[in-house]
Amino acid sequence: MHPLQQALRKYARLEKIAIYKNFFKTGPGHYGEGDQFIGVTVPDTRAIAQQFISLKREELIPILHSPIHEDRMCALMVLSYQYPRATTETERKAIVDFYSTYHLCGNNWDLIDCIVDRILGPWLLDKPKELLYTYARSENLWERRIAIITTFHFIKQKRYTETLKIAEILLKDKHDLIRKAVGWMLREVGKRDEATLITFLKQHYKAMPRTMLRYAIERFPENMRKQYLKGTI
Repeated sequence: MHPLQQALRKYARLEKIAIYKNFFKTGPGHYGEGDQFIGVTVPDTRAIAQQFISLKREELIPILHSPIHEDRMCALMVLSYQYPRATTETERKAIVDFYSTYHLCGNNWDLIDCIVDRILGPWLLDKPKELLYTYARSENLWERRIAIITTFHFIKQKRYTETLKIAEILLKDKHDLIRKAVGWMLREVGKRDEATLITFLKQHYKAMPRTMLRYAIERFPENMRKQYLKGTI
């Protein structure tokens, strides 16, 4: 067992395992079916990842293939801490290429949300975005989530085009995890530029799944939310 995994196990809390299994939907037919946990909290996982920030990427490969959720989480967090420390374009590209190779090891929503806007987002900010559009149209749930969550970095830079375009692609997605993610990103756009969100909603809100719409309009005044939900605005 790798020292990173050994370090994680020192923080394992058995009483959290059942909670995590339920929270991450590991039952038969659910999106996290069969995933295994040892009960390490996210703050403890982050602290351990920071201790192993200098780890060579080839050492991360078997950890990323671990059946244990927290092992994969910690390995991905190591990458997310390595990227901003990279001092050359070549080094940053190597981290992005490594993640792109092993991105499906991040097979739950938290394993995506903890990393993509910290690696793919900064990398793609001023580069072509074809990868995100490919992912947005993917049959794979996790690639679709990667596509929309990556744009969180763009949103923080007040650049909303990709978020809105990918939201349009995913507008009628049938999976709840995508509906929530799209609504969340639209809400983040609205926090920074309400007019842009309102313009998008004016065109699309009647076609949006209820969950997506609720997330998107969460910060609006109550009477305004009710009008959107009733379709009368």
